[in-house]
Amino acid sequence: MIFDSHIHTAFSADSEMKAEEALAAAEKQGVGLVFTEHLDADYTSKEGKVFSFDPEAYWESYSQLRGDNLRLGVEIGMRESTREVSAEFSQRVPFDFIICSQHMVDDMDIYYPDYYEGKDKQTAYHRYLVQMAENLRTHSFAHALGHIDYICRYAPYDDPELYYREFADEIDAVLKTAIDHEVVMEINTRRLGAKDALENLMPIYKRYQEMGGRFVTLGSDAHSAEAVGAHLLLAYDFAESLKLTPVTFQQRQMVNCQK
Repeated sequence: MIFDSHIHTAFSADSEMKAEEALAAAEKQGVGLVFTEHLDADYTSKEGKVFSFDPEAYWESYSQLRGDNLRLGVEIGMRESTREVSAEFSQRVPFDFIICSQHMVDDMDIYYPDYYEGKDKQTAYHRYLVQMAENLRTHSFAHALGHIDYICRYAPYDDPELYYREFADEIDAVLKTAIDHEVVMEINTRRLGAKDALENLMPIYKRYQEMGGRFVTLGSDAHSAEAVGAHLLLAYDFAESLKLTPVTFQQRQMVNCQK
């Protein structure tokens, strides 16, 4: 079974999706799910959203649903200042899967325009990728690195795409760190509906394979039932074309996915 290994339900501050809605959408498609609720420790958004949750309440609410078609995980935003808090959080319940992602750079949320003010694309993306590699080295509890192209969603530049040719050294550092620390790269499907996005991700994941990367997780990053499983088969075929094996995690152990 293919797993959508990046799903946010109502335990995430920016989602209202019920577990039953996500599972119903997945069942229609014949895919499994991993819930990965948000933890960005010590952070409140401008809208007043606190990106944390009670892991014990999460486990109590969803553990009876956990099984062959559902695993329970967390997506942890990486910052050096919150690494120890995040590490402790990751052990409070037996999460099946831990994604670590770069949502903030220099303690600024890259969702907002403030981060980009006074920076050209080269500077903004360089800082993003450098901190991603630095944080991945120290967040030893990560199983997968989430959406390397996350910044492309929100950057205000005329061309926000992440091109390997423009940031080869920085991307290589991220990929090498992931491989050295046995962290799997995620193929996030959120942007795969755009042809240019897929084409521009190709050199990054090809390079990952050339450097010794072997495995990828697939994740829609869904916050609504309509987005569950989006472009999952496209991502699966994309991975196979590059000789990368799609996987998910159960009880913190890697498990192969198959159509």
